[in-house]
Amino acid sequence: MAAKFRSFLTILGIIIGVASVIIIMAIGKSAQALILDQITGIGSNLIGVLPGASDENGPPAAAMGISITTLKYDDLEALRNGRNVPEVAEGAGYVLGTAEVSYNGNNLNASFEGTTASYINVENTQVVQGRFFSKDEETNMSRTVVIGANIVRDLFPSADPLGKVIKIKDQNFTVIGILKKKGSTGFGMASQDDAVFVPLKTAQKLLLGIDHLGFIRLKVRDSSLISLAKENVAVTLRDRHNIDDPANDDFSVRDMASAVKIITQVTDVLRYFLLAIGTISLIVGGVGIMNIMLLAVNQRIREVGLRKAVGAKNGDVRMQFIVESIFISFIGGVVGIIIGIIISFLAAIIIQSLKYTWPFIISWQSIVIACLVSITIGIIFGLYPAIKASRISPMEALRYE
Repeated sequence: MAAKFRSFLTILGIIIGVASVIIIMAIGKSAQALILDQITGIGSNLIGVLPGASDENGPPAAAMGISITTLKYDDLEALRNGRNVPEVAEGAGYVLGTAEVSYNGNNLNASFEGTTASYINVENTQVVQGRFFSKDEETNMSRTVVIGANIVRDLFPSADPLGKVIKIKDQNFTVIGILKKKGSTGFGMASQDDAVFVPLKTAQKLLLGIDHLGFIRLKVRDSSLISLAKENVAVTLRDRHNIDDPANDDFSVRDMASAVKIITQVTDVLRYFLLAIGTISLIVGGVGIMNIMLLAVNQRIREVGLRKAVGAKNGDVRMQFIVESIFISFIGGVVGIIIGIIISFLAAIIIQSLKYTWPFIISWQSIVIACLVSITIGIIFGLYPAIKASRISPMEALRYE
């Protein structure tokens, strides 16, 4: 209380540190819930086939940004063949990219998806105007395109898009359909509303210059057939790729349960990494507490000497300074928790206003951890000043100027 401003600055370090931890844990949990909700919302009866091998507990190499070219259009055709995988009702192949899309002076950078005519059935979406491209158009280099709702808004604010010619990478494409608005799918995930859809072979040859697939999605007739379908998919691809030993697989087959598990692991790692960064500010706040307590010891030498002269023991002096340190740290922790909750709540409101389904999640574990960490920091960084104060000689302290 004798050094209010200095104490406030010390508490401020703890406030910032604890608030950072609360915000990181809250936003991390909310982002994880959003992504997992979007993945599970795609459907429980889907199987994903990605190029590149992986074990069951880790993501495929393709998911880590490594380009692998082992998956081909003929593989998709074989998997859609009922004789090979009878459990599969439909399948779609995908290649992804980004490019400048323009019409009549309006330009924007957009994601494009090269896909097959079966996209509509696999993804459970609809065309609200026009039509989707046909089976023939997916293979004959047709320059047709289907666009998402946000592309319509940005490129055609006052015109009917159907029949209009847009440019993608300086190539002309005719708009033949508009997809139903689906809503935002979360950060880091391409939204159907913000994408343009091009026939698969056209995207491969004309826009990307490749002959492989980015991934395949297969729609199984019933979720109870997922395991059997995965086995048949693996057998079919091993036969096509001349693979005798499953250890040499050049593909990965995953269902939604596996995808959810992997995404959970990846997002947990990211959350804990960010949490570790946030704790650095707590350590800085702890150093601030130690500094102010050391300064307090030097300024209160006569007080300590007087207390020891009238009977205070070394343990009493140590306890006095440790309690002060814990009190400073705890007050900072409580204020930091309140500020962290408020900022997390405001962030949720802002993100929800951008049309994302963003849950506001504050776990009681994060609050308990923040309180315990702030108290622990008070003890750790207050211990050395307390020990130093307890070692002051009463006679030297009373003579101290």
